[in-house]
Amino acid sequence: MATEMEKLGETSDDDEEDADMDVKEEDEEDQICGSDRDRTAARRSRPKEEKERTKLRERHRRAITARILAGLRRHGNYNLRVRADINEVIAALGREAGWTVLPDGTTFPARGNSQLLGRPPAAAAAPMSSPRQAIQRLSFAPGQRSTVYASCQMKGASSVVRASVGEEGERLMEDFALPAGCIDGVVDDKEVCCDQILVDDLRLMISQPLDAPSRIRERDFAGTPYVPVYVMLPLGVVDMKCELVEPDVLTKQLRVLKSANVDGVMVDCWWGIVEAHAPQKYNWQGYKKLFQIVRDLKLKIQVVMSFHECGGNVGDDVHIPLPQWICEIGQSNPDIFFTDREGRRNTECLSWGIDKERVLKGRTAVEVYFDFMRGFRVQFDEFFEDGVISEIQVGLGPCGELRYPSYPARHGWRYPGIGEFQCYDRYMMKSLRKAAEARGHVFWAKGPENAGSYNSQPHVTGFFRDGGDYDSYYGRFFLSWYSSVLTDHADRVLSLAKLAFEGTCIAAKVSGIHWWYKTASHAAELTAGFYNPCNRDGYASIAATLKKQDTALNFTCVELRTIDQHEDFPEALADPEGLVWQVLNAAWDAEIRVASENALPCHDREGYNKILENAKPGDDPDGRHLAAFTYLRLGPALMEPRNFAEFQRFVKRMHGEGVAEF
Repeated sequence: MATEMEKLGETSDDDEEDADMDVKEEDEEDQICGSDRDRTAARRSRPKEEKERTKLRERHRRAITARILAGLRRHGNYNLRVRADINEVIAALGREAGWTVLPDGTTFPARGNSQLLGRPPAAAAAPMSSPRQAIQRLSFAPGQRSTVYASCQMKGASSVVRASVGEEGERLMEDFALPAGCIDGVVDDKEVCCDQILVDDLRLMISQPLDAPSRIRERDFAGTPYVPVYVMLPLGVVDMKCELVEPDVLTKQLRVLKSANVDGVMVDCWWGIVEAHAPQKYNWQGYKKLFQIVRDLKLKIQVVMSFHECGGNVGDDVHIPLPQWICEIGQSNPDIFFTDREGRRNTECLSWGIDKERVLKGRTAVEVYFDFMRGFRVQFDEFFEDGVISEIQVGLGPCGELRYPSYPARHGWRYPGIGEFQCYDRYMMKSLRKAAEARGHVFWAKGPENAGSYNSQPHVTGFFRDGGDYDSYYGRFFLSWYSSVLTDHADRVLSLAKLAFEGTCIAAKVSGIHWWYKTASHAAELTAGFYNPCNRDGYASIAATLKKQDTALNFTCVELRTIDQHEDFPEALADPEGLVWQVLNAAWDAEIRVASENALPCHDREGYNKILENAKPGDDPDGRHLAAFTYLRLGPALMEPRNFAEFQRFVKRMHGEGVAEF
């Protein structure tokens, strides 16, 4: 990167020299051919190719700066505005290293750090005596103002700034020497020199006091409602033999979490581990030991009934397949898995088409789920009775989320592709045929033929483009059927979960598919089963289903900011903030409990502040707030001192406590 910037800088210097030469030649030509103004003007204009090269260099420079900013904000907790320039980045790094960096760029060791230069403190502080810095230390009281007009000219372009300074400011500006060729200004009819003070520097000096911290003003959450905070445990905390992995290390980490007043932890109870080898042959050994450790530390547990495969998705660091006996059935009957238009099977979870089909050794998929949940409830009765298990989250699809596996990385999907419909196994197609017959249009018993592929963009498909077939009679029929299968699956499984875990809070997780949200069709949501185009609320029906089964909604991506998505992937037309607002309001309008979690690792204050604003909306007239928040996830990154200190501060604010600035 440094080499590229050097090359760019060298090219820029050469261009300046060429420009100076052009000006000299043009002046001589004006003297010779002063009457030929048209030809002189043409010679003075820069070639079009040179202008394009300059624009390209500037775009390249800004792109590099944007990436640096994104990394510093996201991973280093640097409080930098989104449109900060490279000077602000360098200044932030300088302050991090213990230097004092003034707004005009003057840099010197902070008090107590003069050894950085190998000088005594007095020598290090010497630069503070310059008139330029003294101007910046001024306090401008009403009644002491007089007008300053400063002109600053560079490369033939001039700009003028009007500012107000005090009487001391006039005296200090008069102290500047007048070098040859310097541009003069006027201070109440007195000639002064601006030296090398640029317009922006002068504006900063006048508008900002020296000691004003460059931090974003934060909302005070002291006294706000208490929102419990849970932390997800590592995916592989229990191995394939159902044994607890490194219990001593885990216990130490849980003690650290307890010191931060975390309310509890979330753990996946994997179907593929517990019922791995034979139907209704359960092994709960590792979970028993884990739950006992958590109880001894007086923490609570959110347990996820994970009826899906782990591995191949974002954040998956272990591989936990579906039970072996399920995979054996799938070899002879692959239609138990979701299938795309090309016939590719997805083994992340079972197709909802077999919810009521007895194809799993005499049981339906729903019966298999119920037997597993009932076995868990009986086995861990003591933890339910003493309140250690505070919530059961029921897995309803891939990644434990209520959605179709429409964007699998194993089939080549890459963000921000629209994904593909997953309805081509014979059980789902059977359901589609019944729906088409009931509608009286048998020829509608097929999936869309012009919906593109996993990595297509909406506007290049006939189905998802603006005015496309998604809004035709057939399109509306197909999407209504496709989304109703999703809600029917949730209704069936949650009704049995409610029966198995009577008296315990139940939750369902809904995925935050925010890409292509700013298009009319919302293509990525449609392929995932959320019938949410711009003219329809696709989450109201989901909220109504959860309300019917007295189930809380757990939603993701509450830490994401729309502006960051536009910087990183402007072509995705994503809007996570708009999506979060829609889903949370749909749930609150249905009067159900709403919880949330972050979609991606989060260690910076900017992300935490976004979570807090979503957890406790300041402008909500009804004072609605989240019922709980689950942090993704416990690991070495969270345990780093700086990251953990920021997390601890976040927990206090979620609990409604006041915090000190640092």
